[in-house]
Amino acid sequence: MRQRFGRRALPYLLLLPALALELLIHLVPMVVGIVMSFKQLTQFFIRDWSAAPWSGLANYRVAVDFDAPIGRSLLHSFWVTCTFTLLAVGLSWLLGTAAAIFLQEEFRGRAVLRTLFLVPYALPVYAAVITWSFMFQRDTGLVNHILVDQLHLLDEKPFWLIGENSFWALVVVAVWKTWPFAFLTLMAGLQNIPRELYEASAIDGASVWQQIRRITLPSLRPVNQVLVLVLFLWTFNDFNTPYVLFGKSAPEQADLISIHIYQSSFVTWNFGSGSAMSVLLLLFLLLVTAVYLFVGSRRKDADA
Repeated sequence: MRQRFGRRALPYLLLLPALALELLIHLVPMVVGIVMSFKQLTQFFIRDWSAAPWSGLANYRVAVDFDAPIGRSLLHSFWVTCTFTLLAVGLSWLLGTAAAIFLQEEFRGRAVLRTLFLVPYALPVYAAVITWSFMFQRDTGLVNHILVDQLHLLDEKPFWLIGENSFWALVVVAVWKTWPFAFLTLMAGLQNIPRELYEASAIDGASVWQQIRRITLPSLRPVNQVLVLVLFLWTFNDFNTPYVLFGKSAPEQADLISIHIYQSSFVTWNFGSGSAMSVLLLLFLLLVTAVYLFVGSRRKDADA
């Protein structure tokens, strides 16, 4: 009896350290943040945040009042983040898919290309983004030097880190940083597709595009379902890239919701309002994830 109980309890005992760390690192701060969102927590209560007066849903009402300046700016940041996420995830997936399919065939130098493609993923985020910020400088940056001085595609050197171009600079950095992960994941998924399928389709006269459309993409659907969700969550929550690229105050055109919440909390010292915005962001991401997984499971059942 004791031996049987020990066997049943062993898996839970092995999971206990991971569960304890998860509770300490993620769940406890999340609960504290939710409690803070119901308080009028400003700079006057930094020393003892528990003494801040209870405000109920006031912070949430201010955040979703889209006729007021705070709610209107949050809504603008939300749409900017949605557009940014759509472009960054789509381009990262497209580049990763193209590179993974291209490098499936044997040719000289394939190992070197694989290594080069993974360099952005291996570099530290801060070092990479700081390098890009220097490259986007107007007068001394490499980007303007190539576009204006070498290729003569532009008549004058544009500003990349302020104004409308700041959004596209942010997208370029995000795609450069993210697409190697898509490439690595899809390259691993392609290893599970039998080569006999391609050989048989080639004998039947299928073109390369038909092989990709009828064999490669359907076979990669389970991998893509997980990959797209992970890329979406990473990109929508990305804080390091805009913070390192623009500093504490991002341009209006590149005001992602992560940096917007940071400004609402640590620049204006209204931690209650920033916590409410964070909770709303968490609920939105949970809703999108649940709908995405539900639709994916329904599609999987329909295919079965």
